[in-house]
Amino acid sequence: QVQLVESGGGLVQPGGSLRLSCVASGRIFKVNTMGWYRQAPGKVRELVASITSDGITKYADSVKGRFAISRDNAKNTVYLQMNSLIPEDTAKYYCNANIFMFGPFRSLEVWGQGTLVTVSS
Repeated sequence: QVQLVESGGGLVQPGGSLRLSCVASGRIFKVNTMGWYRQAPGKVRELVASITSDGITKYADSVKGRFAISRDNAKNTVYLQMNSLIPEDTAKYYCNANIFMFGPFRSLEVWGQGTLVTVSS
């Protein structure tokens, strides 16, 4: 099938930076929009940032100017560069992708397992 694998989470001090990566693999014909969501304890999952296959980006207001999403279409990989991190960014971060796969051809929305980001001194 198709799967997403995230990496890059961890513990960082306020004001620090982290870079998350997410690789899609499997019977992929095309990866459409990719995005990052996060879910803090006791809160609903929210969109952090997304990027289309053409490079059009969207950000949550809370991360604009601090986070940057990018992708490498040749590697089916999406990145999230997180700068000026604050404690409120602490959450589990999930990769999401809309993937057109073959064998048979169909469109799927796929989620990764998540990677934990903790911002604390």
